[in-house]
Amino acid sequence: MKDKIKIALAQISSKREDKEANFKKIEKLTLKAKEQGADLVIFPEMSLTGYVVHDQFYELAETVPGPTVKNAEALAKKTGMHIIFGMPELSDKTRATVFNTAVFVGPQGLIGKYRKMYLPTHSVFEEKRYFRPGYQTAAFQTEIGNVGLCICYDIFFPEVLRLIRLKGAQLIVCISASPAVRRSYFETLTCARAIENTAYVAYVNLAGVQDGLQFWGGSRLVSPNGDILAKAKYDEEDFLTCEVDFSDLRTAETFIPTLRDLRPELFDKLKEYAELL
Repeated sequence: MKDKIKIALAQISSKREDKEANFKKIEKLTLKAKEQGADLVIFPEMSLTGYVVHDQFYELAETVPGPTVKNAEALAKKTGMHIIFGMPELSDKTRATVFNTAVFVGPQGLIGKYRKMYLPTHSVFEEKRYFRPGYQTAAFQTEIGNVGLCICYDIFFPEVLRLIRLKGAQLIVCISASPAVRRSYFETLTCARAIENTAYVAYVNLAGVQDGLQFWGGSRLVSPNGDILAKAKYDEEDFLTCEVDFSDLRTAETFIPTLRDLRPELFDKLKEYAELL
């Protein structure tokens, strides 16, 4: 495993319901990331289809693996890159069960996937209408490090990222489709999750407008002690590369010993009192 890796934050504006056009953009920016020496390129939540597509999710969803994932695998193999992107996943057991999924591929093929656990269904959000929630957190040991995955609203729940960290994740990737009204929350939460887990957090958000909904962009890499190491532009497409140095984890864990000081018996109490809500 490398001590240092270079990651690319590919903050794009996806074209609604046009998988072909969006995958061409994924391909173009993966090649750009490769040219700039990146090991990993990250795209936003639902970057393959756009986020605001309503009932068209049922038509656009694919199995994992499926046609798009196989194309992504071929792209990763050709470029030697690791790629993370978001898409609607169709269950391979039913014809109309769909998940909001992050896909992770590398030069050797599909590394894994993560199904969004927390589906916002309030204000402008209606995810429970379309998606089934996932039930498992995800952390994958790869040649570029142990990488954990979560999606957007998941970051509001510290227990999700805590479990990802306890599974060994050194870099936690959160892909997102956050509208502008949520900007201040995510700016706060990305730093908080990095500090409390002494892990790198890479947050990659959609940009642009879809069906009247403005996505604020602002993708960022946060260090294990909460410093913002790189930040993309607000409200528009952007692309930037930045470095992750895993040797910094030792220093962070020493001076912010949250993992050492964990009290696992409190997790049992959390379950007990949550059931009383």
